[in-house]
Amino acid sequence: MIKDEILNFMREKAYSPMTTEQLMKAFGIDISQYSEFQSLLNEMEYNGDIIRTKKGKYGVPERMDMAVGIIECNKKGFGFLRVEDGEDIFIPAEDINGAMNGDKVIVRITRRAGEGTKREGTVVNILERANKEIVGTLDMSKNFGFVIPDDQRLTQDIYIAREGMNGAKDGQKVVVRITRWPEPRRNPEGVIVDILGDRDDPEANILAIIKQHDLPQDFPNKVKKEAAAIEQSISIEEIARRKDLRGIKTVTIDGEDAKDLDDAVSIKKLADGNYELYVHIADVSNYVKEGSALDKEAYKRGCSVYLGDRVIPMLPRELSNGICSLNPKEDRLTLTVQMVINKKGEVVFHDIFESVINSDERMTYTNVYRILEENDEELKKRYDYLVDDFQIMKELALILMEKRKNRGSIDFDIPEAKIVLGELGDILDIGVRERNIAHRIIEEFMLVCNETVAEHMFWLNSPFIYRVHEEPNSSDILELNAFLHNLGYHIKGAGSQVHPRAIQELLDSVKGKKEEKLVNTLALRSMKRARYSDQCLGHFSLAVKYYTHFTSPIRRYPDLTIHRIIKDSINGRLDDERMAHYNRILADIAEQSSVRERVAEEAERDVEELRQVQYMTQHIGEQFEGIISGVTSFGLFVELDNLVEGLVHINNMVDDYYHFDDKNHCLVGEHTNKVYRLGDVVKVELVGADVTRREIDFLLVE
Repeated sequence: MIKDEILNFMREKAYSPMTTEQLMKAFGIDISQYSEFQSLLNEMEYNGDIIRTKKGKYGVPERMDMAVGIIECNKKGFGFLRVEDGEDIFIPAEDINGAMNGDKVIVRITRRAGEGTKREGTVVNILERANKEIVGTLDMSKNFGFVIPDDQRLTQDIYIAREGMNGAKDGQKVVVRITRWPEPRRNPEGVIVDILGDRDDPEANILAIIKQHDLPQDFPNKVKKEAAAIEQSISIEEIARRKDLRGIKTVTIDGEDAKDLDDAVSIKKLADGNYELYVHIADVSNYVKEGSALDKEAYKRGCSVYLGDRVIPMLPRELSNGICSLNPKEDRLTLTVQMVINKKGEVVFHDIFESVINSDERMTYTNVYRILEENDEELKKRYDYLVDDFQIMKELALILMEKRKNRGSIDFDIPEAKIVLGELGDILDIGVRERNIAHRIIEEFMLVCNETVAEHMFWLNSPFIYRVHEEPNSSDILELNAFLHNLGYHIKGAGSQVHPRAIQELLDSVKGKKEEKLVNTLALRSMKRARYSDQCLGHFSLAVKYYTHFTSPIRRYPDLTIHRIIKDSINGRLDDERMAHYNRILADIAEQSSVRERVAEEAERDVEELRQVQYMTQHIGEQFEGIISGVTSFGLFVELDNLVEGLVHINNMVDDYYHFDDKNHCLVGEHTNKVYRLGDVVKVELVGADVTRREIDFLLVE
């Protein structure tokens, strides 16, 4: 491709930046093709592949002390340029130059990384704006107003002229469209295009998060029509051409609330002591055809988003809760991975094929746990024909867990909050989500299935989408190790190429101790973010070379794409033309899926934080015991047993003047020498819960 040729040419050591005309001459391109070639250069510049200097000459960013990426801003004003290949670049607040969180920018590197320092840079160009519409709260004066963004990473309020109010009132949650982008020392300007409701209205706050992350609230009519036209039954002809597995015992195991059941399992212990495991995954690709309106919308959404009392699904409910969901006692089309696994957890045989199943039961994690661990007689009697199967599943899951542990797979054990909602959406309670043996069974079965599929397709030399997790940057591990030293811990091999086993040994060493969650969280933050890629780059935290996401095509677009590739392979359709087609589209699908996954995670986290603050408004004035989860120059973060976290501001620590010791991550009293460290248990009183800012304020109780 001409793009690759241009990039390779510009990366040569002898290359000096050239004009359009000089490049055309170098590539032997006729002057009659000037417009077409210039358009190509413009596209490459827009994508950040190349840079154009003020003199109109082109070069690649890395040869010009430049970098291209997405800027992530901090509420304090500074930011980081997230770079896929290499260290992130720190951008001081004075060098943001009008960029906003999420923008695609070009940064000039002003300082190289050194001993204990990161690279620094300044924004020189904004390629693509991410925040065309912003959600926030309107703060009005007599003749104008400002919208204060909900997203605290958007550090500037948006100026609204009187004629841009469009009926909005002071204190309302609104959506504002940007009409003038920020400049150094000048706020952005905009007009209000939607009013969501009062800032204290719980539903308005949920809608604000949905709008803030640009999540779709409905499907386009064309998509609805396609979904409505899909048959909710399976033809005899389709069943006849598949492997019929309706005669083997099959169950789904999910949470009580799940409605999109995309995986089911069957198990048998063989005479030689090996285990025969079937993982059946909903054959969504049979219904969602490539290039259809359903497919295009699924690509755009990337994944389903779970927001507590509602789901924003990737596919319409006719599919996600209907014909694709592996509901009990109903025939369903599936892609099955059959594996024979020995006593060491090794897959000694596997096969992948199209199938039809009929799930015997829709089991819940809770009931399987009660059968296996609590010996619940009533449930054992009700599911007597499955009890032996559950015992075999537990045996195999423990073997697979041990195998992963032995190879150095990291098991981050970070508790998750469980928010219990009433029928009207009110918050009844917040606790810690349980993760029991039933969860482990399904996790291990899906992990081994994903590994098996990834390795199978790798050795077929097929285009594919992998789930990759690259090695952490050595500087991040060194930084983590320096912090851990203050807590009395150490990572083996830090400073060289660290092995995931060293991270797992660290996590094992803190298990059951007061600093366990803190160390788990900090270790996770030091890792790179897992993502999708059309290249097999390995998965660091799982300590495997081959990994993918195959098991959730109802709610993840990469899985759906992978199913298409596998079915093309199974049915002999993966010829040169199809291979070339996938090679053209997979990098883009991987990138889009990674971006949408991050959006979903942020939205889900924002809703969880909002619910926590809403819940705590009922408990103002009450006292709690908590653990210090963070120490900063402006105060202490304290986490309660239910995982709710709040701030004790340093201005409210009135018994002494406290100074921040950044080396030892603690606050020290000037006169009393009283020390507050990470992991210390403290008693606090809840004095504030601000729903608008999603912030909780505590006072220390002596």
